[in-house]
Amino acid sequence: MNTLFFDDDIWHQLKPLTFTRPACELRVGIVSIREKWEHELKVNASFFTKRYLSGKFKPLWKDTNLLINGALLPNPELVEQVKELSPGQMIIDNGRILAAVLSEAEWNDARNKDHEPSAKKFNPHGKAVLIEHPHDVFTYNAAEIEKDFVWKTENGSTVSLSNTVSVIGELYNDDGTPRIFLEEGASVEHAIINVTKGPVYIGKDATIMEGSMLRGPFAMCEHAQVNMGAKIYSGTTLGPWCKAGGELNNVVMQGYSNKGHDGFLGNAVLGEWCNIGADTNNSNLKNNYTEVKVWSYKERRFIPTGLQFCGLIMGDHSKTGINTMFNTGTVTGVCCNIFGAGFPRTFIPSFVMGGAQNYKTNILKWAFETAELVMARRNVEFTDDDKAILQHIFEESAEFRKFQ
Repeated sequence: MNTLFFDDDIWHQLKPLTFTRPACELRVGIVSIREKWEHELKVNASFFTKRYLSGKFKPLWKDTNLLINGALLPNPELVEQVKELSPGQMIIDNGRILAAVLSEAEWNDARNKDHEPSAKKFNPHGKAVLIEHPHDVFTYNAAEIEKDFVWKTENGSTVSLSNTVSVIGELYNDDGTPRIFLEEGASVEHAIINVTKGPVYIGKDATIMEGSMLRGPFAMCEHAQVNMGAKIYSGTTLGPWCKAGGELNNVVMQGYSNKGHDGFLGNAVLGEWCNIGADTNNSNLKNNYTEVKVWSYKERRFIPTGLQFCGLIMGDHSKTGINTMFNTGTVTGVCCNIFGAGFPRTFIPSFVMGGAQNYKTNILKWAFETAELVMARRNVEFTDDDKAILQHIFEESAEFRKFQ
């Protein structure tokens, strides 16, 4: 069936990560939410998202369509229930549409809050888990790595592990399935890998350099790189082409981002095309051990997370200078350039340059020039659609760039 992922008000709660993408494109575990559902349903999906994103993330409508909430994580009970939906039916949880089989006109009617939709409604089978806030990405990441690891490795064969690697724990489960899986072209030498708490997935042509220490659950995607002497704790994912060094604990890097040097990141999410300067650190625990609050774009205020550990949330194309220090629960927007002494504020709007001492606007032309250079290094084109998205974010975020 023709399938689309749709965004509802959760998309606003997931900013700055969703400024540049639909919610379903967030990587949680080894792959994105979209890729999880596409695997489960054996489909290729399109997107029904914000208008300014639709040039890059296009919708494809047919007479009958399966619509899935882009923030919804699949589980076996929900997958089976979604497969059983007939035209004119939907799954709703606490007033939120999770999935539906409708025409485009019926879908627009169902989203109209002014009247009751005519579609037949069902409650979800099993617990419905949605990625509702940016910190949910790292909160659920370890469990999602374990789930993704099963289907990502079930039909493949792992490359042999070098005898220079020291493994803590059993290499294989009782049923013979591996605890460490290396895709074709992956390279690991003179590293220490602990799989007692979860598996380790090493993607195609990925590299783990000598002296690195890793604890599962851990995943790195194609062409990712772990630099010499890195210390990486459980619940960490390195998206495609990411580089990691220093110390990381429960960090999700969406893709094409670098944190290649010494310094600590913990309980953090980085978007794409970010670069973390040498000896950049984030705090992930307040000195008084109380609950961390973070900026919410939807609420337009700082809100409680329910978490004691929460570090840095950073949107796409943002960078830090050397020795940058981020306080607990810092939210940094898109196309920021943060540098200088002291702790920057814990909410940094998009298109900001500077730090604790002074801020100014990162002019759109400068941001375009940087993005084009950075993406060219990975042979990725900076397209007109990309420019239009960043221009929209620049204009939308202007109200927050009011510097004293």
